[in-house]
Amino acid sequence: MIETIIGIDLGGTRIKAVAINAYGKLLDEQYQSTKDGDDETWKKAVADLVIQWKNKWRTQNLAIGISAPGLPNTSNSAIAFMPGRLQGLENFEWSSFLQLRSFVLNDAVAAMIAEARFGAAKDRKNIVMITLGTGVGGAILINGQPYLGAFGKAGHIGHMVINDEGQKDICGMPGSLEDAIGNVTVSRRSGGRFTSTQELLKAYREGDEKAAEVWLTSVKKLAIGLASLTNILSPETIVLGGGISEAGADLFDPLETYMNQYEWRTGGNKTSVVKAQFGEKAGAIGAACFALEKTNIV
Repeated sequence: MIETIIGIDLGGTRIKAVAINAYGKLLDEQYQSTKDGDDETWKKAVADLVIQWKNKWRTQNLAIGISAPGLPNTSNSAIAFMPGRLQGLENFEWSSFLQLRSFVLNDAVAAMIAEARFGAAKDRKNIVMITLGTGVGGAILINGQPYLGAFGKAGHIGHMVINDEGQKDICGMPGSLEDAIGNVTVSRRSGGRFTSTQELLKAYREGDEKAAEVWLTSVKKLAIGLASLTNILSPETIVLGGGISEAGADLFDPLETYMNQYEWRTGGNKTSVVKAQFGEKAGAIGAACFALEKTNIV
């Protein structure tokens, strides 16, 4: 029986790693730089970390989960498609490299699994996870299992259209949710007054009228997107993660007001919208959970 599962989240700037036991208890965690673009450095960092933890627990009885940007192949042995970042990631076979059973999945899906198994949506069977940061990512859980769709790209919620007359996003979609609230468009949305969501929120809290207009418009569009998802997928819970979710009440209070306006609550049923519990560890924890389930030890 595999006793220890390592979850590793590969990001553009850092590797976040956790070790859990078969019951989901966190045993250890570490963070290391990836030095984005230097694949030999971050691959070696992962290998060294696995060796270190193998020696610490004096066991070969490990399984590895890898959370990474991009779309995994059908066997979850490698990321099949990830243009532009983490060169050397595409089609890199982790099991062969680490000489341990390794399972690879998309980072947003990994974060959702963490929240569904042990976090803010524990024991829920139908949820949506949305990450609000530089862009807007997402993942879908249906009947307790991640839903990836025919081509593995389901869950790219940031590219749903909110305004058909808006500018095209990186996927060519006009007026997307990512365009409406992602950090990447703050300068354009504010006419150049603010360069980050953090700056925007600081001015909003200080009573700046322009900041209030920009921020509340963004939250309103987020609510329209979430309400649309409740009609399409009818989840029990929507989990919001990512840096923008750290805005707390400045996000969740107006969001609740707008959801009261837009959500179709048949029979009085309401989708709960909650903040993610695991923060930046979610990808690593979800990857470990995924490997745990793949090895059929619980």
